[in-house]
Amino acid sequence: MDYGFVRVAAIVPELKVANCDFNAGEIIKAARTADSQGAQFVVFPELAVTSYTCGDLFLQTTLQKRALSSLKVIISETASLECVIILGMPLTLDGRLYNCAVIIKSGSILGVVPKCYIPNYSEFYEARWFSSGLDKPAETINILGKTVPFGIDILFEAVNMDGLCFGIEICEDLWVPIPPSSNQALNGATLLFNLSASNDIVGKHEYREDLIKMQSAKCSAAYVYVSSGPNESTTDLVFGGHSLISEYGSVLAQTERFSFDEKMIISDIDIQRLVNERFKNSAFKHNSNDTVFRKVPFYVPENKTGKLLRWIDPHPFVPSDPNARNKRCEEIFNIQTSGLGKRLRHTGLNKCVIGISGGLDSTLALLVIVKTYDRLGLDRKNIHAVTMPGFGTSSNTLGNSLELMRLMNVTTHRIDIKEACLKHFEDIGHDPLNYDVTYENVQARERTQILMDMANKIGGLVIGTGDLSELALGWATYNGDHMSMYAVNSGVPKTLVKYLVQWCADYLFNNDIRNVLLSVLDTPISPELLPTDKEGCIQQKTEDIVGPYELHDFYLYHLVRYGAEPDKIYKLAEQAFEGKYEKATIKKWLETFLRRFFSQQFKRSCLPDGPKVGSISLSPRGDWRMPSDADVGIWLNKLTNV
Repeated sequence: MDYGFVRVAAIVPELKVANCDFNAGEIIKAARTADSQGAQFVVFPELAVTSYTCGDLFLQTTLQKRALSSLKVIISETASLECVIILGMPLTLDGRLYNCAVIIKSGSILGVVPKCYIPNYSEFYEARWFSSGLDKPAETINILGKTVPFGIDILFEAVNMDGLCFGIEICEDLWVPIPPSSNQALNGATLLFNLSASNDIVGKHEYREDLIKMQSAKCSAAYVYVSSGPNESTTDLVFGGHSLISEYGSVLAQTERFSFDEKMIISDIDIQRLVNERFKNSAFKHNSNDTVFRKVPFYVPENKTGKLLRWIDPHPFVPSDPNARNKRCEEIFNIQTSGLGKRLRHTGLNKCVIGISGGLDSTLALLVIVKTYDRLGLDRKNIHAVTMPGFGTSSNTLGNSLELMRLMNVTTHRIDIKEACLKHFEDIGHDPLNYDVTYENVQARERTQILMDMANKIGGLVIGTGDLSELALGWATYNGDHMSMYAVNSGVPKTLVKYLVQWCADYLFNNDIRNVLLSVLDTPISPELLPTDKEGCIQQKTEDIVGPYELHDFYLYHLVRYGAEPDKIYKLAEQAFEGKYEKATIKKWLETFLRRFFSQQFKRSCLPDGPKVGSISLSPRGDWRMPSDADVGIWLNKLTNV
């Protein structure tokens, strides 16, 4: 698999202090292992060839020469490997000693990057031995008879993969107010490496992790951090071997600390995702700096492995951790209630009208309205909830809607729409036994007319119930349930709606209401526009018609959030839903999603107002501006050969 992914490995090898021969052997062995697992980049800690804790031995010519001869062995023994190897060692230039990262590829040195910021405080006293790369020495260095690029102004750019460019900083460089990696990112680096030897003290591990995640997020980059382990000298310090791979603020992999054995983490980085983030982020593009970088070209080896070494979240809108999910639900619910509260305060209205079907979306919207009224100190009786049974309404959903309205202590209306729809069928000459789109949409528009007219009568707002997933698919009747005066669910994807209702049941309401909410959660998703079966049960199930919402939410997330191409989305879904959906099923519903997403844009072009709650919104006034006449052809063509 390629699709813009590159595989990186961060390795904390076993080492012996000042034993360059032993350390070189461990580096060679570890590099071979990583290469055999498809790693295209392999990075080792700061001063890995000598060890970090050599102290005044760094000034010994014996150690300096042995480090060079060990480097020669490493280059020779890894020449047959395809991966890029990045390792730390001391190097001399013009009578100065530098703490360096050496970049090796296919038996050659691509370049050398010295450390910029030399710590000389508390437990650190590197300035005793090392000079800073900020001193701007010569732009080249002679190593083992070869002249190679040297300096802090070097980036390494792949000539055979769009967007892949990497930069390097060393340990303390990350901890300063403006790290070198910030300028590297602004000059095109999407992959950042840090060779470190950061000791462990209480609380430092968490702070370091936050620092790495934040830098990767701020730089719209991947950040690969590798630090020395407990085999370093423990005269005064202990090193835990903390290593971490972060992509745009998320941790993809992290080592177990304090292990005396070699530790390796390996993961796949989505370079295309990072490039897309930068395309969209105008603030990133407008940032500027005066640093001019030299670009060293290289060929990245092909990733020949079929399966990604990273977790592909099948439900990207829904945190898998229960605690994180509850926090997400609470945050979204607060955004929804605050948005509606502001609209009520602005209009000066204290009455709302909402249609209640007994399904998830209308239930969530009612919960939002009720809690908004409670926050504003308004009488719940000013909430006019209307259930409008039609030809497909089941006894279960009708019962749930009536019971929910009663328990919420809102003003309840029950208006049967069947007779009005039959009269409308007669007026337009439609056969009521023809269960086509007209049969369905007449009911949806009749319900919307009732809500709008009731809102006019009482002087209130019609609150919309449709969710983000329905907007993406166009699964709404134009000028029917598609329309309202404020749409509180318009930013919430379907896969998250049920968790919001569950969260409300668990944390906001009493047991009687909770029991009704649990019954709603057990009800199949349906517009209930086609007649029920003989037992009065739902026959029309939405996911049988348009496909599983968990697939559509997955497609929506990767298409809109990251601009991923359809064949890449297919491959990601194939891995994310392995064992649950067949390949043909994934492709079928992806094609359905794309066709509907493009053809139904006209509905999204005239959406009512509603709050954005997550990273994706389809509002034409906000995140998504798309012509209704766009052709889906080239997107569907990407699925031809998958």
